[in-house]
Amino acid sequence: MATIATGNFAKALWPGVSKWFDESKSQHQKEYTDLFEVRKSRRAWEELVGHSTLGLPALTGEGAAVTYDSFQQGFLSRFTHADYTLGVVITKNMVADDQYDVVGKARVKLLARSFNHLPEVLAGQVYNRAFNSSYTGGDGIELVSSAHLKVSGGTWSNRPTTYADISEAALEQMVIDLGNYTDDRGLKMAVKAQKLIVPVELDFEANKIMKTEYEVGTANNTVNLVRSRLPMGVKVAHWVDADTDAWFVKTDADDGLIHFEREGTTFASENDFDTRNARYAGHWRGSFGWANPRAIYASSGA
Repeated sequence: MATIATGNFAKALWPGVSKWFDESKSQHQKEYTDLFEVRKSRRAWEELVGHSTLGLPALTGEGAAVTYDSFQQGFLSRFTHADYTLGVVITKNMVADDQYDVVGKARVKLLARSFNHLPEVLAGQVYNRAFNSSYTGGDGIELVSSAHLKVSGGTWSNRPTTYADISEAALEQMVIDLGNYTDDRGLKMAVKAQKLIVPVELDFEANKIMKTEYEVGTANNTVNLVRSRLPMGVKVAHWVDADTDAWFVKTDADDGLIHFEREGTTFASENDFDTRNARYAGHWRGSFGWANPRAIYASSGA
């Protein structure tokens, strides 16, 4: 067990230090709430189960019997909550002899900083693994794939036919692909793009596309229609960083990327009876994942 003792903060035992500082002040604003729908949970896990749909009504002649159809249970997505903890141990002498209370103040601030980072990292992992077949959803397929399964049979895609770098043309094709979505029985779906999500490396390129009134990179007097198809604009996600040319579009499909918060961050402290060392620890419990992959359309870049 790592313990913070007087030897770790020798300068804190004597007067004369003008200022103590660290790098914890500069923090990004909360981002995971822009990438996931946040829900509360009161169970050890949560399950979302889809089901198939019905086909079109059948043409029926006068006096003929009704045509009956059926639908069935679909793919199951289970969100199993995980526990995360982090703590520090400070010796009794370090607490007593610290002339600046630098260790006592820092342990609160630094523990809070670490737990603030945790959901951001977990949210980023889902996007970073979106193209990885080792991380699958309810249909047994990775988040972004050209071979997602339909409950009634067949497949569908939430990616370009050929992966492409971000561009006005690629985003136009994304809008067309979403417009051609059909459900399990081939009926048209109304799934619309909402937000473009990019790593920091695509910040400038994405915003040039989204903030240019006319066709990007040309002198043509042609309106840039992509802007109106992504009403929530661009989100630069600092923890979506595994692939610097990958881009994602969050859609308005229901039950997509979800974060279940089982227990928010809590902190506790106690003194060890034998050593009189002070222990400070935090705890967080929750899960990140997806049920409906239609909530994301993405490309890993060319």
